Amino acid sequence: MIIILYHNRNKVQKVITQNNDVLSFDTTITIASVMTELAFKYSYAKIVWCNINFKGFLNLGEIEKIFHHNKMMLSYCSNDLNYLGKMIGYVEESPFIKVNKKVTFPTWQMNSDVGVIHASVLLAIKDSIKAGKNLDYFLNSIAKIGMPLGLLCYSEPRLFNNHDLIIPQKFSNFTLFRFVKQHYKTRWIFLLFLNIFLYENQLLVLPVLSSLFYSKRKSKNDLLDKIQPHSLKQTVTTRNVDVIIPTLGRKKYLYDFLKDLSNQKHLIKKVIIVEQNPDVNSVSELDYLKDENWPFQIKHIFIHEMGACNARNLAIAEVDSEWTFMADDDIRIENNFLEEAFLLIEKQGGEQITFGCYTSNYPKNKKINQTFQWNAFGSGCSIVKSKNIAQIFYNTKFEFGFGEDSDFGMQLRNLGFDVLYFPKPEILHLKAPIGGFRIKPVLAWQKDLIQPKPSPTIMLYKILYLTSEQINGYKTTLFFKYYKSQSIKNPFAYFSTFKKQWKSSIYWANELNKKE
Repeated sequence: MIIILYHNRNKVQKVITQNNDVLSFDTTITIASVMTELAFKYSYAKIVWCNINFKGFLNLGEIEKIFHHNKMMLSYCSNDLNYLGKMIGYVEESPFIKVNKKVTFPTWQMNSDVGVIHASVLLAIKDSIKAGKNLDYFLNSIAKIGMPLGLLCYSEPRLFNNHDLIIPQKFSNFTLFRFVKQHYKTRWIFLLFLNIFLYENQLLVLPVLSSLFYSKRKSKNDLLDKIQPHSLKQTVTTRNVDVIIPTLGRKKYLYDFLKDLSNQKHLIKKVIIVEQNPDVNSVSELDYLKDENWPFQIKHIFIHEMGACNARNLAIAEVDSEWTFMADDDIRIENNFLEEAFLLIEKQGGEQITFGCYTSNYPKNKKINQTFQWNAFGSGCSIVKSKNIAQIFYNTKFEFGFGEDSDFGMQLRNLGFDVLYFPKPEILHLKAPIGGFRIKPVLAWQKDLIQPKPSPTIMLYKILYLTSEQINGYKTTLFFKYYKSQSIKNPFAYFSTFKKQWKSSIYWANELNKKE
């Protein structure tokens, strides 16, 4: 059942079902309170909210397809900027801030223009999130609190079919500071204040003071656990899987992992191994690939070029199966790993999954125990839908640096493909010693008198995928964090050096970006 609530941002105007049956509601209460009351009456329903101006453009026919299980929340903002405005970037570096409005994109930034949520979610959060006067604040609060607890939240352009109609968005500094106070650690309101002063030339004393009267919104980690996703989306057809493994000088570790793969209850179609050795006179050390019988096809590529990005790109080009298991050469898995993984993939309707990957001595109390939308990507511990990665590649501008995993994840998101994190089944990461004949690459900036800070590849990722506010917010926090670990203790001398290092990092990041 679908219930549609039409509003004008201040009051509910009309409530109907998808069959145009008119439902009664209390005209004296807020929009959020009406939504909660509807959830009590129709606990099995999908509740759609829509600004009355978009009534003729609401795409109800798509909702059944895109809202494929109950533990979801979809929304779309007609404006370029979301409800909290661009300055929220000063307090959050995640990929959920710079939203690609052209595709289905993971974000907690919800909007009152149009959206949908299941009644069971509203009932689960009713004691944690007050149904206040402002619908946008209520929606953003649900998503911000619910997303780490497993609520899948998306900006979804398919919710309505007229993207030319734009409703002006009003921004409030008081609302921004209140939201930060209620949903982040308290120190972030002061960092936000500092960043706005440094980069916007505004001194927002009153919004800071006003925010101190609000308390942080808290919720239990199991708040949404009773809502079990049972996806209607058919993501798995054949369960055929190819495994890609880049390797360099870890003969024994790779052998043990191949044995794990051969013992899987769910049989693998093909294993693609890209072996690297920079010595042009070398030959493969992986004799067991031919000397032993394996229950899957092995495609062995032996190259003299170093670099994990290049190796993974060569392997991806050889994939034929519906699914790709992207693995490292020093991991171990249980015999039922793939079987359990696909059961969960079908249940969640996910297409890109990064699995919990830990060393044997990793503290149990620090492990993540919740399935949720991941803000990164794990190149050595993920299963992905092969067709979704067919047109993308590991960016070799990140070779021998940091950030290629995160870049790959962002390429996926900007195509409309989300990345989920599954805590189970776990992968054991042995973190084997660096093996083989390795030559430490000489990076272009290594001989510079002023060394870039942060690493140019980290800066490149931020330039490509973050907002200017996020980059500047990162600059401020890096300034304070780095001070503890560097040798210059004179704050004025440190400030001068830091500015030069930051400038150098931007320069080299832009140089990397020019590379073909």
